[in-house]
Amino acid sequence: MAELQLLVAALGGALVGFSLALVGGGGSILAVPILVYAVGIRDPHVAIGTSAIGVAANAAIGLAGKARAGAVKWRCGLTFAAAGVAGAALGSIAGKAFDGQALLALFALLMIVVGVLMVRRGEAIGNADVVLGRDNAGKLLLFGFGTGLLSGFFGIGGGFLIVPGLIAATAMPIFNAMATSLVAVTSFGVTTATSYALSGLIAWGIAAAFIGGGLAGSFAGGSLAVRLSTRRGALTKLFAALIFAVAAYMLWQAGSALI
Repeated sequence: MAELQLLVAALGGALVGFSLALVGGGGSILAVPILVYAVGIRDPHVAIGTSAIGVAANAAIGLAGKARAGAVKWRCGLTFAAAGVAGAALGSIAGKAFDGQALLALFALLMIVVGVLMVRRGEAIGNADVVLGRDNAGKLLLFGFGTGLLSGFFGIGGGFLIVPGLIAATAMPIFNAMATSLVAVTSFGVTTATSYALSGLIAWGIAAAFIGGGLAGSFAGGSLAVRLSTRRGALTKLFAALIFAVAAYMLWQAGSALI
């Protein structure tokens, strides 16, 4: 059973790495339910802690590829991430004190909201030459803190919130926002994972398998992202459909456990 768990964790990590490299988000939306329902981690808090370190590592792998392509707006991303780390630290403390099954149910509801926002999100061209300045620094700090708070509370990387947050704060193109979001996803994941690790809430063997699978998924996702960059709207809709399906399953599972 342990070998099967590690294999499923590696496959799940590949899917998460693929998602992060392709669209810059969605890692924990997939990671938490995979670890709970497929790998079989019974404690939701351990699943959240393990997913946090796995997503952080996979995001860092994806970030390296995006950086080589020159798509990352580093100053904007680091400013957003700095504020987000403070929010994530506070959010993770609150999340650990919350009932595990109720946390999963709230997470599923958040996924549904995010799915709707993804479908409705515009595909504006944006300003490819955006830089950190007085006009956007405050917005980056505000959006960063709020996104980090949610990221820490639910144990998620937050890429699906970071991307629209970066666009709203700076008007950068979505391609750059997806790449830059990985700076914050990595930072939030490390912050949340550290908090959970100090509480002994990470399954290290499964996390290692998850990260290993994510390495292969990141290469595949990054390659596909380049080839399908002109069809990002269609990919967003398809991914939103996956979010709705997983959220419905999580709500059903959480409801069954509470009955």
